[in-house]
Amino acid sequence: MSSLLDPAMALLAVPLLAAWTGHRARAITQRFPPSGQFVATRAGRLHLIDQGQGDLPVLFLHGASGTLRVWEPAIGRHLAGLGRTILVDRPGHGFSERKAGRGAASLAHQAGAMIDALDALDIGRVVVVAHSWAGALGTRLALDYPDRVAGLMLIAPVTHPWPGGISWYYTAASLPVIGPLFSWTVALPAGELLMRRSIDGVFAPQSIGADYSHEAGIPLVLRPRQFMANAEDCVALNDQVAAQAPRYGEIACPVTVISGDSDGVVWTHLHSLGMARDVPQTRLIILDNVGHSPHHASPERLVAEIHDIKARAAG
Repeated sequence: MSSLLDPAMALLAVPLLAAWTGHRARAITQRFPPSGQFVATRAGRLHLIDQGQGDLPVLFLHGASGTLRVWEPAIGRHLAGLGRTILVDRPGHGFSERKAGRGAASLAHQAGAMIDALDALDIGRVVVVAHSWAGALGTRLALDYPDRVAGLMLIAPVTHPWPGGISWYYTAASLPVIGPLFSWTVALPAGELLMRRSIDGVFAPQSIGADYSHEAGIPLVLRPRQFMANAEDCVALNDQVAAQAPRYGEIACPVTVISGDSDGVVWTHLHSLGMARDVPQTRLIILDNVGHSPHHASPERLVAEIHDIKARAAG
């Protein structure tokens, strides 16, 4: 009898979990509403915050599992001193659209969308500040649009192919049929349950305050569509950096890479040292006993380096 009830219980659980996920996703959206403006791009409408004034704006690109809100806890109080800054939700993240669907995981597509956004804001050259996953996007911008990138500030970046795979849940969430089922039933409740452990793992060996997930709007990534977009980005990344890494010698703008020697998420010896090897003008900074978030561990140092790269770009 129980063997007959098990499939029935499973079938009943799916719509219940989906309904609960939809309710929680709406609640998360209400808790962290959009705070900027929307501009039309090839990816759809991108959500961004454009603030301050200055001749050489700074474009901030968040990594995986993030939104434009992730910059606030680390360097929010320093942004005004950087002149004009543009913080963007990448396509499919936060409140940005993802009209190309799975194709939006293309670095070329996302780079083009960033240029469309700059055009909409009547901005020419920028200094690009990119963390983690977005390191690959920042370098792609410098490769495809060298006249628009005055300098690159890469924070614990992904830039080169790596051995091994990615987390299993990214693979699951990126699959046809299985991906939507997983994202609309399991991902959000499991993500909320494990969020603190995941955050601690990203920041180790540093610690981070209990309010970080709220300040950075981390629950936004657990909403089903955003979770799938994030998974697609992560699944597609390794092949793309393998294809573009041989081109890094073409990058002519000033480059600074700042990483930690204890990063357990993105291997510093492979990516950051790889940039220093492949792009001779790279200024490489390795912070002692720092993990995947050097902008949290040493925000003043990061801001000083952004000012330095702006000066190098202007010179």
